[in-house]
Amino acid sequence: MSEQNNALNPQGDLVVGVDGTVESFAALRWALNQAVLSGQSVNAVYGWSYSWDMGPEPQTEQEVDELRQKLADKLRTWVDAATQDIDIDNEHIKLTSFRASGTSALLEIGANAQQIVVGRRSMGRVARWFAGSLSASLAEESTVPVTVIRTASDEDIDVQDQIANALSPGDDQVHFVTPVVPTPRVVRPIVVGVDGSPTSQRALEFAARLAKFNSAPLHVMFCWQLRDLGTVPGYESSVAPMEVAQRYAESIVTKMVGDSPMPAGLSVTPNAFHISAGKGLVSASRYARHIVVGSRGLSGLDAHFLGSVSKQLLNSAECNLSIVH
Repeated sequence: MSEQNNALNPQGDLVVGVDGTVESFAALRWALNQAVLSGQSVNAVYGWSYSWDMGPEPQTEQEVDELRQKLADKLRTWVDAATQDIDIDNEHIKLTSFRASGTSALLEIGANAQQIVVGRRSMGRVARWFAGSLSASLAEESTVPVTVIRTASDEDIDVQDQIANALSPGDDQVHFVTPVVPTPRVVRPIVVGVDGSPTSQRALEFAARLAKFNSAPLHVMFCWQLRDLGTVPGYESSVAPMEVAQRYAESIVTKMVGDSPMPAGLSVTPNAFHISAGKGLVSASRYARHIVVGSRGLSGLDAHFLGSVSKQLLNSAECNLSIVH
């Protein structure tokens, strides 16, 4: 294992962004439960900047110390609330109050972490897409995996109702109904999207470790289109029939699984689907416990306006999400 591949380093901390919100509470709870399973430590990080509602800015060293103690007490209160029914030793919990923006604090403290964990903010998809978010900033800038914990149901449901009623004739009220999956989230599989790249290989190893600790089945998902397959053997000068291309795609994902070290006893199922990766993995998130994907994709303005797979998932995934670098 290379030194840069922190995704597989069981000694690295789970660094969690904490700020007192419901979303950060859920992220902290998730990380604490993972730490119980893995034996890792959780570092709860509160990134703060001084604002008017904190009173006059401290002028003396004593006032600075009093402010630091106040912030430390606040962080301790949040962590105590999150750990009430979780059996974890105090030696596996660290508290860090850091004067910087949330993103800057997590990037600095989490530079050598096993992963950074944050809660997904309840912000509409359009607002997230153009204004950005903490999770999106981390996903773009972090060199270690970033896990985003989802807490709310579809926050755009009211808007979808408005669209349905605006486009439906007559005066009857139309209600948009999302598909209901009866299987409880905690017994659903962990899904990892792969494409054959080194980044997706790291995502596969990260997902296998996550699935093993959570006693969950692992589904390895290759979403393909003809251009993704390259040259299909036997069809070097022509387009392969769809059934031939499907079998070839299945052989690619099966080989990826076979070439990867998997934890003993882990149930692994390779899947290949003829669909774009973004659409396929967003659909899978409805039925999965957790989605894992590599950060490979578009960058810069192309990623902002067209969207990479990871960005599509940040905006639309219906379950927890990890982005591996």
